[in-house]
Amino acid sequence: MAGKSQKTLDFESAMAELEQIVADMEAGKLPLEDSLAAYKRGAELLAFCRSRLEDAQQQVSVLENGVLKDFSAVGEAGQN
Repeated sequence: MAGKSQKTLDFESAMAELEQIVADMEAGKLPLEDSLAAYKRGAELLAFCRSRLEDAQQQVSVLENGVLKDFSAVGEAGQN
């Protein structure tokens, strides 16, 4: 499970790793410490995936409004 950082992780590989963790935990063959480590890693992956989905949702909203802008410009405009 170790060795991958969120900086180099993409959504698809995070989902694949998360699915493997769930499968391993559901199999019930992990020792307690490994289960705790898997749960922690799963929580990190879940947070990463949610963040990526929120970013994608923002992009879709911008596209649906017919406006193609840099997100920093969109965020600044929304604060005025």
